[in-house]
Amino acid sequence: MSGAITCSATDLAALLGPNATAAADYICGQLGTVNNKFTDAAFAIDNTYLLFSAYLVFAMQLGFAMLCAGSVRAKNTMNIMLTNVLDAAAGGLFYYLFGYAFAFGGSSEGFIGRHNFALRDFPTPTADYSFFLYQWAFAIAAAGITSGSIAERTQFVAYLIYSSFLTGFVYPIVSHWFWSPDGWASPFRPAEDRLFSTGAIDFAGSGVVHMVGGIAGLWGALIEGPRRGRFEKGGRAIALRGHSASLVVLGTFLLWFGWYGFNPGSFTKILVPYNSGSNYGQWSGIGRTAVNTTLSGCTAALTTLFGKRLLSGHWNVTDVCNGLLGGFAAITAGCSVVEPWAAIVCGFMASLVLIGCNKLAELVQYDDPLEAAQLHGGCGAWGLIFVGLFAKEKYLNEVYGATPGRPYGLFMGGGGKLLGAQLVQILVIAGWVSATMGTLFFTLKKLNLLRISEQHEMQGMDMTRHGGFAYIYHDNNDDDSHRVGPGSPFPRSVTPRV
Repeated sequence: MSGAITCSATDLAALLGPNATAAADYICGQLGTVNNKFTDAAFAIDNTYLLFSAYLVFAMQLGFAMLCAGSVRAKNTMNIMLTNVLDAAAGGLFYYLFGYAFAFGGSSEGFIGRHNFALRDFPTPTADYSFFLYQWAFAIAAAGITSGSIAERTQFVAYLIYSSFLTGFVYPIVSHWFWSPDGWASPFRPAEDRLFSTGAIDFAGSGVVHMVGGIAGLWGALIEGPRRGRFEKGGRAIALRGHSASLVVLGTFLLWFGWYGFNPGSFTKILVPYNSGSNYGQWSGIGRTAVNTTLSGCTAALTTLFGKRLLSGHWNVTDVCNGLLGGFAAITAGCSVVEPWAAIVCGFMASLVLIGCNKLAELVQYDDPLEAAQLHGGCGAWGLIFVGLFAKEKYLNEVYGATPGRPYGLFMGGGGKLLGAQLVQILVIAGWVSATMGTLFFTLKKLNLLRISEQHEMQGMDMTRHGGFAYIYHDNNDDDSHRVGPGSPFPRSVTPRV
């Protein structure tokens, strides 16, 4: 903790007269005890803050589950819910065994960590268990993004394999590059060793989390192909709408709530003064980060609302929810280093990026039930570019340590070096995830482990793979109760069986 109490018995003895040495030793000893208590309290406060943030980020898994469930057809609800549970469960074990070590376990030439496998020799002087829990919650968030892209047509074993591989190897390598102090593109490296004198700035993971999950989902969906009936032979797109807008909205609000742990929590500490004796410190940066997160998401939601109204003639709540999340994904990289007005610009552009990516997806007959690749991949990439344009020098020095002559945003007068570092990050993430996850999905396809049969897809995976539908109804037109059939997610007249 900065500002620690110091005491010198020699200096104090000169002021105390006879028996001064004993008195000075006693006084300094008492002050040392008080100082240790303050230091312990600071560690406790910072760890409590990080644990609370980890709980918020983990709660986002419930948001992902609700969003995914509402975005698929009723006949696949149990399947997508189970995959979300297993993302967390499988991700927990594989991140414990391998992922954390690859991400933060001491570097080998800036590429991969090599210590702390299965949390051996842990905690370390720089990381406690709360930090592991927080990073695990981030890892499973990346896996949850991918599951949405390949929903409604993927074999269950493929989910287990890709989720374990992504959280145990692919994602940790990327987080090591940009978040570990030893990573080759990390902004925490010594100034003379940083990429373009700055390192890539990705504060909470527009690239590390969102682009990784989005690009992985992109390759999965491309290699699998679209769902049956998504596109006609002539190429016209057919909307296969999710069965519950209510679940989509519930999931969106849960994700919004969790994002206040995702972005502000990425400081990892709260009790850090920027100027000794003032009321301005890291707690101020945390508040600014939360405000920027809010403004970007809100702006993107409203822009999407009116943009889709002009394009389709409808006020569509699902589109608005996706726009909101796109704004959050974009601001995640720069939420701590930009002004609030710039966050509004970020959200506005993120909405346009999302709408444009969705139009492109239809043109090339790409099918992503949750728009995950477009939202997280496209808006995440825009978020990295945004930092290179709008990052403020003062905030960069506060968050990443004061460095004379540090490059900052191009539009803020800081030159183009930071933007160059951000573009490098986009390219290397796209290349790494494509090489690893693309190869994995292609291999699974060749082994007939990726896509389910056409018959099972038409019937729905809940019945064919999981033993029954998620919802049971009683049809008022029949004498007997029955489950909703795969071809009828919305019967004419139904009441839930209690």
